Amino acid sequence: MLWRSRYIVLLILFVVACIPMSCKEKAMPKPRGYYRITFPEKQYEIWNQNYPFSFECLEGSQVVKDRSRLAEKFWLNVEYPKYNATLHLSYKELGENLEKYLEDSHKLVYKHAIKADAIDGETYINNEENVYGLVYRIQGNAASSIQFIATDSIKHFLRGSLYFNCQPNQDSLAPVIKFIDQDVVHFMESLKWN
Repeated sequence: MLWRSRYIVLLILFVVACIPMSCKEKAMPKPRGYYRITFPEKQYEIWNQNYPFSFECLEGSQVVKDRSRLAEKFWLNVEYPKYNATLHLSYKELGENLEKYLEDSHKLVYKHAIKADAIDGETYINNEENVYGLVYRIQGNAASSIQFIATDSIKHFLRGSLYFNCQPNQDSLAPVIKFIDQDVVHFMESLKWN
């Protein structure tokens, strides 16, 4: 009798072990995801201090003086704390050096060509405010995804570049880049020389 009970237990274990694996659900790792980002309705406020330029910036962003060691007198940072991003603004007064500043800006944009999939430039002209510019959109995993220049060709030259305080990943940053890109366009449209 004892051998029969052992035989039945072994038979049950054998049957359970032989159940096809296709009946059981295979464990699959979940794909890596990204946080859902919600954006507020855009509302802008005028930023006008004792600077040679003024503009409108997104409510909730913070305009602060650039404190880096290379910063000059009228350099600013527009910080987006919620998105871990900063728009760096570098102002220069023009003399006979417009061509040099344009060439330097062009070089700084194309330093990102190594990591960029594409670099598109869009011109901006506002004859009423005497603002002429160029917005570069850098696609791919480059460190800076948007850069721009604005000038009146006589006295003022302003350069801007957007950086995130994280490793660049085009897939995860795309919605935020698109959101801030609209702010850069609005910045250009509202820019005035003082």
